[in-house]
Amino acid sequence: MEPKPANAIEDKLTFREMAPEDADAVEIVEKACFAIPWSREAFWKEAANENTIYLLALEGEQVIGYVGCWISYEESQITNVAILPAYRGRGIGTQLFGAVIEAVKTKGVTAMTLEVRPANDPALALYKGYGFKEAGRRPHYYQDNGEDAIIMWNTKL
Repeated sequence: MEPKPANAIEDKLTFREMAPEDADAVEIVEKACFAIPWSREAFWKEAANENTIYLLALEGEQVIGYVGCWISYEESQITNVAILPAYRGRGIGTQLFGAVIEAVKTKGVTAMTLEVRPANDPALALYKGYGFKEAGRRPHYYQDNGEDAIIMWNTKL
């Protein structure tokens, strides 16, 4: 699922694995995207964990987005997907999400899960486009407003 470039940013767009020294830049994206952001220290720990994969989207040297997941045997759980608001709607999240799926497959992962807000239509469309299906709900999952989370799975990576 490779989208067509929406504009010139894609010429400068690269992806790479997050390293602990990227924690400051990832925290900036996190704070711009989430009401209750993870800390810089949390990202530093995640980057150092051998059972995670975090990929960064970069425009030149600037981190403009990231996706992360935990790996447990043949399963992976997406922790976060975030793109700076000024860069949304250009297919960057779609490319980044596809890249993390390919990365986990090289580690033997065959199934992936995630939680998403029911009101997050762009994210729901992204996940459905990659074959994720609703498998249930987590009542009052989101701490900022008590919103439920939709649990989604793709068991055929």
